Amino acid sequence: MKEPEITEELIREHGLNAEEYARILDILGRAPTFTELGIFSVMWSEHCSYKSSRIHFRNFPTSAPWVVQGPGENAGIIEIGGGLCAAFKMESHNHPSFIEPYQGAATGVGGILRDIFTMGARPVASLNSLRFGPLDDPLQRHLLSGVVSGIAGYGNCIGVPTVGGDVYFHPCYSGNILVNVFNLGIVKKEKIFRGTASGAGNPVIYVGSKTGRDGIHGVTMASEEFTDDAEQKKPNVQVGDPFTEKLLLEACLDAMDRDLIVGIQDMGGAGLTSSSSEMAGRAGTGIELHIDKVPPREKDMIPYEFMLSESQERMLIVAQSGKEEELLEIFRKWDLEAVVIGKVTDDGFLTVKWNGKTVAQIPAKKISSEAPLYDRPCKRPSWQDGLQDLRLGAIGLPEDYNRVLISLLESPNIASKQMIWRQYDHMVRTNTVVLPGSDAAVIRVKETGRMGEAAGNPLEMGIAMSVDCSSRYCYLDPYLGGMHAVAEAARNIACSGAKPRAVTDNLNFGNPEKPEVMWQFVNAVRGIGEACRVLETPVVGGNVSFYNETKGAAIYPTPTIGMVGIFEDVRRHLTQGFKREGEVVALLGATKEELGGSEYLAVIHGIEKGMPPSLDLEAEKRLHGLLFEAVPLLSSAHDCSEGGLAVALAESAMAGGIGAGVSLGPLIAGGPARKDALLFGESAGRVVLSLAGKNMGALKGLAGKWNIPLFELGRTGGGSLRIDSDINLTLGELSGAFNDSLRRHVEAR
Repeated sequence: MKEPEITEELIREHGLNAEEYARILDILGRAPTFTELGIFSVMWSEHCSYKSSRIHFRNFPTSAPWVVQGPGENAGIIEIGGGLCAAFKMESHNHPSFIEPYQGAATGVGGILRDIFTMGARPVASLNSLRFGPLDDPLQRHLLSGVVSGIAGYGNCIGVPTVGGDVYFHPCYSGNILVNVFNLGIVKKEKIFRGTASGAGNPVIYVGSKTGRDGIHGVTMASEEFTDDAEQKKPNVQVGDPFTEKLLLEACLDAMDRDLIVGIQDMGGAGLTSSSSEMAGRAGTGIELHIDKVPPREKDMIPYEFMLSESQERMLIVAQSGKEEELLEIFRKWDLEAVVIGKVTDDGFLTVKWNGKTVAQIPAKKISSEAPLYDRPCKRPSWQDGLQDLRLGAIGLPEDYNRVLISLLESPNIASKQMIWRQYDHMVRTNTVVLPGSDAAVIRVKETGRMGEAAGNPLEMGIAMSVDCSSRYCYLDPYLGGMHAVAEAARNIACSGAKPRAVTDNLNFGNPEKPEVMWQFVNAVRGIGEACRVLETPVVGGNVSFYNETKGAAIYPTPTIGMVGIFEDVRRHLTQGFKREGEVVALLGATKEELGGSEYLAVIHGIEKGMPPSLDLEAEKRLHGLLFEAVPLLSSAHDCSEGGLAVALAESAMAGGIGAGVSLGPLIAGGPARKDALLFGESAGRVVLSLAGKNMGALKGLAGKWNIPLFELGRTGGGSLRIDSDINLTLGELSGAFNDSLRRHVEAR
């Protein structure tokens, strides 16, 4: 096949502007070949290069004594004790999932799993963070069904449990849903692998599935807005095979265990191009590929297609010279393609050969880590002041607080997500300690338990995980919203009894070429960085997803935070449900007159205005210390978030199957003047607790020590939730609203 002529139109079709093409000419000293144009196109895409965002990540704290690997590798890694580490990462598959929801979500799961086992870690738990438009739209119901089925289909088949996540619905996502997937794996510290192509002369080996044409220009598609032709982009969506991925996982871990691998990288976004150039770029070496040796799945493929294909379940490995046959035999044993396709060089170039002819030769670092870097213009939106102007005096108080609470529990953003979670296998591998639905997912780390027993110390280490983001808060004030995303994720970890330790993020925004969108991004990143510094939870990795727009309408800024916490002994974990009748119900943290951005205002009054709740990060940090120390005193702990105190009390009652009678009287002095703010305001830094009365004195002492307000509200007991004379609903009434609402929305016709 004759390569097409490089024209201005072809350059534009590859997402490159005139300045970027001029830079390519300068780097090469000549016009690029068609294959080289494709390589620059994908590697300099927003999705791969982070060219609009990298400059702002200097704001993130990335190191701590427990951080083993920070940003720049396939996944971040922290020490958890006992010689073990946790590797974790979050990635987006937004555009593909809107076009083809099942395969888009499934291959998103497959990709994040490969990021984890590339580091030498065995994946042990997944979370997801999903955003859709309103469920009265048949398209959104179709997308939700396909995405959930794709996550379940891939995760269940490969045998990695999905243990939690979050799901929200808002009109801003109608044209651009979000599918963010998180995975965590366990690895011995001395067995960590990295994506480097070291050692000139070492063989480069292709393993996994054959290469087809699926996914070509997938990363380019993810770096542009949707228009009317989204359906035509289906060929850009990869097709996954979880059974092959399972074989690939086991074969890679087997080869790693035998010390046959120098470096390894997943062929994810940009496929063979990104894996080869990034491995060489990190090592400061070169890499030579003979891609006519790559196993093809389709006929008459050309070098351009081999280099840009995003076919799934493939890895690129640099092996130790002389041990390649032993490594190849491992992959053949697992019935996988495995072939030497090149070698490491010392010239610093990515060289691509086809039947002996050089079809591309580019300095590896120029495409892997020296892409154009933009400090794009930022401008505060002209409508931001009006958006933040909330006048509560013009908003009347509800006549029926029972009806308000029921309406909030029925809101798809608050209602139980059980109909989604039940499609996931969350118990496979038997590490799951807390089922989906509590503040944080909790798993045990069996290896440390065995180590502890051998040493005469029967501790069983555990890990808590949470994904969080209030996009409404971020829309109203990106800086404060970014801080809230970190604070709530950390608070959820602390409510489980674990210590918050580190963050991975998935930053979802609109078109960065629009100054208003860039202003949202820059300020959200500032907020995340500030919160992570104060809470001592460094950012060890993450992902940026820009261009989440359709026909010029952007999503709300959604910087999702994945937080990981550590238990010294997972048996000390807490959950949100009340445990026994007759125990004290207490509240940690102050309640203020803060209704801006609340679910209550949106659902009951149809208003999305005001400022998000104020946030005291130092108080949040003290709250974590208090909760960690108070675990032996407590029966339950539950973060107050969407829907405020009334919803938190209802959720604790429903989760435990035990009602409660409480009074808001202790909160009134110095608190909100409005009853709806007391019940449904979303003031930050608050946790609902239950505990035996005999432990209340000790808890008061700890609250004083950590300088956190503590209020005794009432007692657990009975079959209803009673809040003063304002709310009196049976557990059946609460559960009927909470448990059945999402199903009713999904089944609506």
